[in-house]
Amino acid sequence: MKFPSAQPAAAQRARSWRWLVPVLLVLLFLAVLVWLPWQARQMEATERQEQLIADTLWVEQTLRFELARSEEALAGLGADLVNHPPTPAALDARFKQMFNNGHELVRAVWYGVDGQVLASHGLEPPAALPAPTRLAADIANGTRRPRYSEPYGATSATPGLLDYVLPLYANGRPAGSLVATYSLQILLDETVPWWFAQDNALTLLDRDDDPVARRAAGGPGRGIYTHRRELDLPGALVILSTDSTKRAPQLLPNLLVGSVIVLALGLVLSLGALWRHISRTLAAESALRQQMAFRTAMENSLITGLRARDLEGRVTYVNRAFCEIVGHSAEELVGKKPPMPYWAPEAMAEYEERFRGVLSGNITPQFETVFQRPDGVRVPVLVFEAPLVDAYGRQSGWMSSILDITDRKRAEELNRQQQAKLEASARLATMGEISSMLAHELNQPLAAISSYTAGAINVLERNNTSGEPVNGGMLRHALEQARQQAQRAGQIIRSVHEFVKKREPRREQVTIRSVIDGVRALVELQARQAGVTLRVELPPQLPAVLADRVMLEQVLLNLTRNAIEAMQDTAPGQRVLRIAAAHIEDKVAVSVIDRGHGIPENVAAGLFEPFYSTKAEGMGMGLSICRTAIEFHGGTLTHAPNPGGGTVFTFALPTQAANGTLG
Repeated sequence: MKFPSAQPAAAQRARSWRWLVPVLLVLLFLAVLVWLPWQARQMEATERQEQLIADTLWVEQTLRFELARSEEALAGLGADLVNHPPTPAALDARFKQMFNNGHELVRAVWYGVDGQVLASHGLEPPAALPAPTRLAADIANGTRRPRYSEPYGATSATPGLLDYVLPLYANGRPAGSLVATYSLQILLDETVPWWFAQDNALTLLDRDDDPVARRAAGGPGRGIYTHRRELDLPGALVILSTDSTKRAPQLLPNLLVGSVIVLALGLVLSLGALWRHISRTLAAESALRQQMAFRTAMENSLITGLRARDLEGRVTYVNRAFCEIVGHSAEELVGKKPPMPYWAPEAMAEYEERFRGVLSGNITPQFETVFQRPDGVRVPVLVFEAPLVDAYGRQSGWMSSILDITDRKRAEELNRQQQAKLEASARLATMGEISSMLAHELNQPLAAISSYTAGAINVLERNNTSGEPVNGGMLRHALEQARQQAQRAGQIIRSVHEFVKKREPRREQVTIRSVIDGVRALVELQARQAGVTLRVELPPQLPAVLADRVMLEQVLLNLTRNAIEAMQDTAPGQRVLRIAAAHIEDKVAVSVIDRGHGIPENVAAGLFEPFYSTKAEGMGMGLSICRTAIEFHGGTLTHAPNPGGGTVFTFALPTQAANGTLG
């Protein structure tokens, strides 16, 4: 009996395995070819979704940051409105700055306690607040916290609006509110980058999922990659919905092979581009380092201090000269906001007032102030300020140039002291010139005193001899006349002493009438000796001026003495000296008018120059000192020919600083 052989079955199984392995390998290869593109597609889809979520989160944070920045600006404005109410012009400048910083802000209204509109900017204030805004205002006033309203006003043709209510309180009591209105459409258009809006359709939804603003530069979304994100706004529910315009990834044949080839070519090209970019970057960095080193060396070689500040007053840059002026290092100053360590305590109010002007956009282009170093030394400085504009033409802060004017102040003080010495010398010279006339003038009251007292003594002796009672009336008259003559002599001596004594200039409100009365006795003394008639012509009322009385008296005495001397050759009947005053616009003009020989043209050119004199014994300092004294008070000294013969000298002083006082 024969059994069937097992070899054919084994061979058949071997042949089956030989065919099965290649088939399985082919199937595995095909599966890999299918799985890899599918897996790549899934990974790409996941990456797109994750990228969309990340971009949506970034957009949400950007929107919230823009609103938060506006909230800070409104909070600062609200605090100033309550504590330091600005002027209407300053408030309008603050509003303009806020609107320029955020275009989504379309309206800002300041309401009083009773709801009246105190100030507004942008769109016209509504006749009545919308219902969402009224609800937000009630909750904000109840909780004393700012609050957003729900979006409102959205239709198929117009986007929605969003109000921000900031309650104001002064000393714990309600002081009104600030209501800012934002356009959600402008917020999307200004904040969302164009490249993101090109690939995604963005929609802001309200609590009921109704759209209130939409931006879809690349067309409507396809509903494949979407994400929703709520904006964190106190009091309002606004949802940011993002819908990508991209299609789902497609399975392309030979994706991996094509990708490898493309990546290989791209790698070669990238290496070449990278090498070229690195070469250019290194060259640019070298040029930039050289330029920065040159600029730093140039700035450090300046003796002018440089300081840059941003729009909030924070110091962003100082150079070496500025650090040397204030005595602080750059590390101590950069990034710091006022109050600054170099502010002097006595000028703190001035600094704070000027800083508030900087924040409101109003600066003083040039001013003088004082800085204090850490050792307590005060440094007088001259500051120039101007807006700092970036490459896009937008203001990013303020730039200041600071000059140390210590040497200039020292020179001014030395010049002032020299001027004071010259004025004192001129007064002494003036009194020396009139000393003989003064002796003659004093001789008269002294002789009268001697006569009256001798007469009184004779009356007393005669009565004692005869035994008759003393005539009290006669004796009282003699003594009264002696007393008046003594007062007259004392007044002359006091006038001379007050005129010649050395003193510091002291500005005060004085009237022209009192100045003339102060030197009238001396002027009349000179006039009588020269046979000149003095006439004083003053209006009933003249504004007071802010001036040093003694300096004006010296000017008036010098001008009248020159006028009297100019009329020596004039006929006696025509020797008239007039002192006249008038109020012309915002100045008080005083004229000294003589009828002398006049001033030739060749003399008039150098009349006010120091050491220029037409007198053989003169020093040539009188008119120069007069002009310096008048210019010290902000006035002018001029001369002109007198139509009736002679010369008219006129000095004019401003009246702005006199507060309108009449006298």
